[in-house]
Formats: sequence, structure tokens, C-alpha cells
Amino acid sequence: MSTYTQILYQIVFSTKNRVPTLEVENRKELFKYIWGVLQNKKCHLYQIGGVEDHLHIITHLHPSIALADLIKDIKLASTENIKERNLFPKFNGWQNGYGAFTYSIKEKENLIAYVKNQEAHHKIKTFKEEYIELLNEHGIEFEEKYLL
Repeated sequence: MSTYTQILYQIVFSTKNRVPTLEVENRKELFKYIWGVLQNKKCHLYQIGGVEDHLHIITHLHPSIALADLIKDIKLASTENIKERNLFPKFNGWQNGYGAFTYSIKEKENLIAYVKNQEAHHKIKTFKEEYIELLNEHGIEFEEKYLL
């Protein structure tokens, strides 16, 4: 018997202390690099996007990949790449932790559109407001002090 899964994740994490260091001119390079990490892990990337202080990744994980390990690998590899190539000179790392939210595959197109529209979305709403909405929408209890 083979293993079949269809778990659509929205992964969200920010820069350390939410410092806006991900300048727009090099973001596409970062996104391409993260896409390569996902491909190497046999994960399917549907969309990646973000703004100065955080990223959203819409992906399907290969059944052999643990979510926490994947995010650790993305953060470590992308940090090394950012520093090596000096993509974002003021970048000082990623936040501890992350948000990961599951969706039905039926929500894929809406999620892709949402992530593509991050620039416009964050002219209206802060990352913290967006993140609290996601946590509440998914019934996740949280402590406000960790959302600084």
C-alpha cells in the first residue's frame, strides 16, 4: 500500500523581533531559494509571499517530511543564503516559532490569492492583527506576550 495525503498548509513566520528587513527588491530571490528548499524536500509549493517583516508559504508536505523539521530547514538555509549573498543587509534572523494552519484543498485558490495580495493587505492590517485573526480563525489559544 502507498501513502497518500492532501494536507494544505499555510506557514507563517516573521523576521526576528518583526524588524522590517526584507526589502522588496530582493524578496523574489529569497522566495526562489525557499522554493528550492521545498523542492529538495519533495514538497509542493503553491505560493510564497510576504512583506518586510514576515512570510507566508502555501505548500503540501511530502508524507515523509515533518513540519517542524521543514521549517527549521527553511529558516536555517535561508538565513545562510541571505547572509552569504547579502540579500538583506539588516536581516538578523527569523523569529522563534511559527504559525502553521491547515486547509482543505478546496481553499487553495483563495489562499494563493491571499498570499499574492500581501502588499495591499498590509496597507490596511498589521502583521500582528493578521496573525491574531489566523490564530482565532483556527481556534488556537495563544499568549499575547509571544506576539510582540
